[in-house]
Order: sequence, then structure tokens, then C-alpha cells
Amino acid sequence: MIPFRAISVFHQVATLNSVSAAAEQLCVTPSAVSQQIRLLEEQIGTALIVRVGRRIKLTEDGERYFELIADQVETITAATRQMQGAKTATRLTIRTTPTVSTKWLLSRLPQFLQANPDIDVRLDGTNEPTDFNRDHVDLDIRHGTGRWPGLHVEPLAVERFLPVCAPHLAAPFSLDPDQVRGFRMIRSVKAQVQWEKWFAYLGLKDDGIKSQLLFDRSHMAVDAAVLGMGMALESDLMMGQDLKDGRLVVPVRTPPEMLVTTQWLVCPHTHMRRSRVRTFFDWIRAEAAHWQAENGHSVAGEQSM
Repeated sequence: MIPFRAISVFHQVATLNSVSAAAEQLCVTPSAVSQQIRLLEEQIGTALIVRVGRRIKLTEDGERYFELIADQVETITAATRQMQGAKTATRLTIRTTPTVSTKWLLSRLPQFLQANPDIDVRLDGTNEPTDFNRDHVDLDIRHGTGRWPGLHVEPLAVERFLPVCAPHLAAPFSLDPDQVRGFRMIRSVKAQVQWEKWFAYLGLKDDGIKSQLLFDRSHMAVDAAVLGMGMALESDLMMGQDLKDGRLVVPVRTPPEMLVTTQWLVCPHTHMRRSRVRTFFDWIRAEAAHWQAENGHSVAGEQSM
């Protein structure tokens, strides 16, 4: 007899990479989950998981077995819920910076939800990186350099950093680069491209700055520029709609081509086995590629700085 319940429990443990999390999802005790795993291991004749300290890890046979059953178990689960008349839905939890969520992702998310009605999305907005061993998060859209060993990491998009301001402060392409210093400098203190780097790129000294306005979030710096509070240096990924709608303009003649990737798709390699994660990755890759093509960018990952 095939132990279907034990297979389902193993699938849940492998998907969540945790016995306790699987127990919580299945509304049973961790000992009951462990008992089902042992039953399946006895039936198959090989160990599927091992404990490493307080964590669990799939064995090589466990990895192979999960790859063989994952899609089929999810299909059977969805079909069963559909026959029961229940809403067939699964939760996708994404952690992302407040700037990416408000300035880029939210306006596109309805398209993902429409194309994937069986996926419920939870969006957590924070700049703090996820501890995937502790937090129940499927993936990060993470700000940084892309150097996070031991995780699946891929670039979201190449961004162009541009000086911008409200149109009433200066007309488009009306200023020489050194004239920017006559305005209040708006800064996002965590941005990877700062005014000093911009001036140095042009061979200009950064002295003579009139005054500064500092924020710890890029979306606040962009909004401050829209309100006419000064000159911001920000990514076109984050202010594309403001530029398109004319709330912001690029006042500098022939601004330098400063291209850099600051946003990354990040998750444990094991999470790439989750169908909801693969579905989201496929969708957001296509969205980012479309955005880059519209804005004349190079391939994601290339750097011009």
C-alpha cells in the first residue's frame, strides 16, 4: 500500500525545510510529522531527512525523491481542493524594500495576481534581509551588492542613476553638471550611488554644496524631489513613473551613463523547488526584461561604473 499521507507530509517538510513549520501548516504535532517521515523512510528503504543541530536537511535520496514527487503532489492537492469546492490557493510571501514595493512592484502586481488566481501574495516591506532559517518567507527582493553566499541570487534589473528635480526648479536638460551644486542635495543614505561618486565620475569636486536633505529610504528621497525640495540622485527603476508623468525631470545636459544593479532576487536554493516561487521568478524576470527594453538598458548584471 502506498503511504499517501506520509508522502504528503514529507512534501510539506521538504517544501518548508522544517518539521515544526510543516506541523503548524498541517495542524498536527511535530512528533506526528516525524512519525510519518519515519513510516515513509521504512516504506522506501532509505533515509530522506537528517538533523543538523536543530535544523533538518534532505539527504541526497530525499532531494531526488522530492524532485520526483513535488509537481504531482501539488497537482493532486489542487485537484482535491477544487473537487471539494474550496478556493485553490497557496500563499507566496515576498519580502522586499519599501522603495521597490511602492515604486515598482505594486503597480505590476495586479497582472501577476490576475494570471495566477491560485496564489495569494503576502508582501512584507523592510530593508532587513531575511533569515530564511527563522522567517517564513519564500523570497527576498533585496537591496545590496548581490554577495550573499549560500543563497540563490540573481539580478532584478540594471538601473540608471540620474539627477532629477521637480520641473519648476529647472527645465529638462538646461543645466551644466557643476550647476547642480547650487541646489539642495537630496540623499538616500543607503543608496549605492551617492553625489560624491557622481561628481567624481565627471571629474568635479563635490565642494560648494548649498545644503542637504537626508533620508534612509529611496522612495522618500524621490517623493521629496517631486515636492520640489531639491535635487535627488536616484535610480530610474524607482522613479520611472514620476519621470514618465512629468513629476520629475532630468535637468542636466547629457548626464553620465551610471549603470548599476542594486536590487536582487534572493532565496535559498531549496525554495526554487516551490512551484509558487518558480512561477513568481518567471513572471518578474519577464517584467524586468520588458522594463529594461522600454528604457534602453543593457542586460541585467552589467555594470558601467
